[in-house]
Order: sequence, then structure tokens, then C-alpha cells
Amino acid sequence: MRRTWVDHTRRVVVKIGSRVLVDEQHLLDEQRVRALTGQMAALRAGGREVICVSSGAIAAGLRELGCSSRPSDLPSLQAAAALGQSRLIGHYRRFFAEHDLVAAQVLLSRADLQARERHLNARNTFNRLLAAGVVPIVNENDTVAVDEIRVGDNDLLSALVACLVRADVLVLLTTADGLLTRPPRASSGTAGELVEVVEHITSETHAMAGDSESPLATGGMRSKLHAAEMVTKAGEHAVIANGCTPDILSRIFAGERVGTLFEPRPQRLRGRKRWIAFFNHPRGDIEVDAGAATALRTDGRSLLAVGVSGVRGTFGKGAAVRIVDPLGVEIGRALVNYPSGELIRIAGCRSSEIVKILGCCEYEEVVHRDNFVLS
Repeated sequence: MRRTWVDHTRRVVVKIGSRVLVDEQHLLDEQRVRALTGQMAALRAGGREVICVSSGAIAAGLRELGCSSRPSDLPSLQAAAALGQSRLIGHYRRFFAEHDLVAAQVLLSRADLQARERHLNARNTFNRLLAAGVVPIVNENDTVAVDEIRVGDNDLLSALVACLVRADVLVLLTTADGLLTRPPRASSGTAGELVEVVEHITSETHAMAGDSESPLATGGMRSKLHAAEMVTKAGEHAVIANGCTPDILSRIFAGERVGTLFEPRPQRLRGRKRWIAFFNHPRGDIEVDAGAATALRTDGRSLLAVGVSGVRGTFGKGAAVRIVDPLGVEIGRALVNYPSGELIRIAGCRSSEIVKILGCCEYEEVVHRDNFVLS
């Protein structure tokens, strides 16, 4: 099974966590960076395109800022990122040059990927860099992106990048061997068994994860599962593995059974569907009745006003929304044809009644099926 997807992999996103790159003194482990750079260079030499999403900038800048641990205030985090990012990219450029490869720095915020025009510009830039044989080194733009430092992390960013560029696989390198049936406990040192393959990510899968216990990291197994879930929903593979294991990338792409492999959905989402599903913050919820829920889930139908039973939130025409069933379970995400105020007025009405209520009927569908993505 691993051999098959490995043989068909041509574009790879590798995310490297802070704990993999930084030693106990909060300094970059140059030998680790060099080793992982060499492995990524080997993938490139083997005909695969590689994008690296690298954490470590904040941790790398702490000493020069005079901090012995990760600070909690935003200005200090941003200052550490500004100091550390230049050191981080300097190492990557130097080590990739040893393999006659050029590394390019790409700093992103969620807003860069959410706005449609900037989203497409970012995708075009990545494609051009990869076509030129360059290895993009990606990080959050921590010096200005407030939300990314407070609530985001590079697990999410790497999944968004993988979806943006339609990578065949996302490899999340951490200090764990993969997903364990029970997270390790610092008090006892015990942990569960390694899960080698996950065919479907369920609530039971999420229950196996824990949060990060490192003062230098913002993620944890829970955020890596969310990243893997996003990528597999888009139709690509994901792998969680131990970045401290010697030659880990080489072993993964030799088809060895290392780490945890997450199987994708059978159908890959198109670019526009990915943008709707993953890159937009929902502005509200549209609750639908049981009949509409079935039509959306199984019949591939559009959503009509007659199937709408409730509206939550304030949003405009064209906004991203969640579609939920009568129990509040998310069915999918969509771009809506009506603003919330008008939608409240026509909820439960037949299409023929819309013109009487609103004075016109621009759209028969509240949500067209082309603007809807199943969760």
C-alpha cells in the first residue's frame, strides 16, 4: 500500500516542528537542519518537488532577545520571530547550496491564502518556484500576523499550503514516532502503541491525541490530526513521523512502514472547492431540515430556500457559511447566494414565493451545488 502511493508521489510538503530543529538551549540544531535538508535534496534529486514548512523562527530568536523560555506577550513573540527567521532561512540556504539547490523564503498569513486573488497569486508563485527547481521554505509571517501566533500553528499552515499547491502528500515531522493509541504522559513516561495506518479520521482517532507539552511549540498531536484530516479530505495522503529519526524522509519515500500513514478520500477536490472548504472562515450557519440534509449529503443537490430551517450569524451575499443538519452536525461548507437578512425572510419558502417576499429572485438556489463542499 505504501509502495503504491510513494511511487505516484511527485509533489511533497514537509513540515518540520520546532522541537525537531531546536535544542534544549533554544538554539537551532544545525546538524539536524543539515541532515533534513540533505534528505529533502535527495527527494528533489529523485524527481520530486519539495516545499518545506519550517517552524523554529521564534525559538531560534529567543537567546538574542535575552529570553530563556517562550514569552507569552505578543510583541516579544514577534520580535523573537524577526530575529530568528533570518537565522533559520540562512541555514536552509547554506545547506541546500551544498546540494546545488536554491532555497526561497515564503512568509504567509492566513489572510494571504483566504482572499481569492492573493490565494491564486500565492499558488502561481509556488508553481513558478518549483518549476525553476527552487525549494520554497515557508513560515507564518509571525512579525505581523497576530492571529497566527495566538491561535494558529504551522501544522495548519502546512495543510493549507499542501491543499493550495495540490501536493500528493503532507509529511508532518515531530518528536513522536507517529499517532499513538494513547499519548505519552510526562509523569509515567508510558504511551500507547503506534498506529501505522488510519483509513478514516474519526472522533475515536482524535481522542488518541494530546496537546503539545513543549514551551517552544504551539501545536501537538491534536493539531497534526486536524492538518492530516484537511489534507485527506482534499484527496491526498498525510504522514506523521519522528523528525529526529535518522534518514526519516528517505525511509518514508523508500516505502518503509515508519510513522503513521493517513489514507485520503477517493476523489481529489478541485482548487475552487478547496478554497471554499479550507481557506474561508465561516461567517455563520445555515440549518437545513432532514430532507435537505439528505439531498446535500447523498444526492449532490443544491440547497433551496424551502429546505432552510434556521439562520445564525450575520453575513453578506457570497460569504462562506457552514451548512448544518437539524442536530447541528456540519454537513459541509458553502458560498451563499443571499445575505443573512434576506435568507431569514425566505427560509422555508418555495422558490416561486421568493419574488413576492423580496421583490425579485436573483437565484433559485440558496447554495448552488458547485459552491458546496461536503465535510
